[in-house]
Amino acid sequence: MASGLTKTQLVRHLAEKVGVNNKQAAAFLQTLADTALKETKKNGVFVVPGLGRLVKSNRKARVGRNPQTGEPIKIPAKTVVKFRVAKVAKEAIAPSKK
Repeated sequence: MASGLTKTQLVRHLAEKVGVNNKQAAAFLQTLADTALKETKKNGVFVVPGLGRLVKSNRKARVGRNPQTGEPIKIPAKTVVKFRVAKVAKEAIAPSKK
């Protein structure tokens, strides 16, 4: 299975494409991540245009099963974060077959 870019490779790529040094590109990437976390926590959603959105979602409490014993267990309610891919990105990566 092929692996993706490491953080260092991504920073170098951004620096080359934008024409800044690696330190500035790393600072931009860190600022984007910090802003995404802060805004998702505060507003429940953070949109990266052309890529997708981070969405905070609440899961209800439910009854599950212990896979080893089959015994019912209670799963408590919790807050989760989901990433919803934008239609443009989805079509660019995996075009629909029509």
